[in-house]
Amino acid sequence: MTAPDVAARPRLFYGWVVLAAGIAMIMVGVALIFSLAVFLPPLEEELGWSRSLISGIALVNWLVFGIGAFTWGTLSDRIGTRRVVSAGAGLLGAAMLLSSQATSAWHLYAAFGVLGAAGASAFYVPLSAMAIRWFAARRGLALGLVNAGMGLGIMIGPPLARALITALGWRATFAVFAALTWSVALAVVGRLYDRPADVGLREYGHGAAAFRPATPSLAFEPGQALRHPAFWLIALVHFCCCAAHSGPIFHMVAHAMDLGVGKMAAAGMLGLSGGVSIGGRIGAGLLADRFGAKPALVGMLILQAVTLSGYLAAEGELPLFAVAVAFGFAYGGAMPLYALVTREYFGERVIGTAFGGIFFVSAVGMGLGAFAGGWLHDVLGSYWTLHLSSMLIGVAGVVAALGLRAPEPLAAPVLAGGR
Repeated sequence: MTAPDVAARPRLFYGWVVLAAGIAMIMVGVALIFSLAVFLPPLEEELGWSRSLISGIALVNWLVFGIGAFTWGTLSDRIGTRRVVSAGAGLLGAAMLLSSQATSAWHLYAAFGVLGAAGASAFYVPLSAMAIRWFAARRGLALGLVNAGMGLGIMIGPPLARALITALGWRATFAVFAALTWSVALAVVGRLYDRPADVGLREYGHGAAAFRPATPSLAFEPGQALRHPAFWLIALVHFCCCAAHSGPIFHMVAHAMDLGVGKMAAAGMLGLSGGVSIGGRIGAGLLADRFGAKPALVGMLILQAVTLSGYLAAEGELPLFAVAVAFGFAYGGAMPLYALVTREYFGERVIGTAFGGIFFVSAVGMGLGAFAGGWLHDVLGSYWTLHLSSMLIGVAGVVAALGLRAPEPLAAPVLAGGR
């Protein structure tokens, strides 16, 4: 595809168009993945599946999502973001269509859990890496906006799924989601360009001080970054963060319904949490631009641990909504900061590979948290132990984050001919 004529529109920095396209794709992917929480009650009622069985789909989903994020992130460094996102959208749409035909648990495990995750994982890491390449001084804001796509997905996906399930049934809802994925991809994928140079720009904006050129990349090779202790400590922090919030997010609708909240209100609670997370994501990005990524991350992790404790006492509809709002802001605020920390520590040249590896570890935490919530409910009859465990894991994440230290930059390799 021919690059857009940005010279004819000098007042519009094309990075904003790229960000908008990225937000749209991330929104669709997250909306579909998180909508599984809304499918849990109808699948339980119609097919007689236990919550741990259905939650196992989320475990498989996040494990595959993590592997896919690392694979797609590495590929995006080599073949470009547009090709990666196009392939992912094709797979995700096919997964939703196949899910609509499921008649047994293994069908849904294979379609939604494996193929759906393989497709959706092509969006977040490559598009976050793309945002980093387009923006310099406002990287925090750019990543906050890209992450807002996740919040929009959580805000829109569950209520939309609930409304469609009520009107059409869960099978038709999966089919509608397939059409939605392919339609959005056709509309926005052509707008994705990896770097300003791809559209003829030699600077980060048209004379705007806020978009100064990026500093030279650190000299880490992919293998060096993946073996460095700092990489694994960031991964551990991200794991704890996701293991802490995934269970309460995935089981938010079922937990609220168990406590007497209506179906649509419970789905709206999850949607509201996702909507509020948008403010957390953008706000945390702005804080990172001003104070640094690590201080912003530690602050958001502390807030997440505190808000998780609210679920131990909240029972009525209004208290549950209040906790969901605070919780959404906290977990949303933490998410864009891991890519920023990774870029600050290892440079943008290997950001797709390094952040993809870190996200893989975090996805294991997401899967385990969601599965553990269903298992604990089946064994103990409530979600109280889930919320206590989530709070304690959140505290562990704070402790680990306090130990983050940037690695020493490596000497740049000497190239043949002295260049």
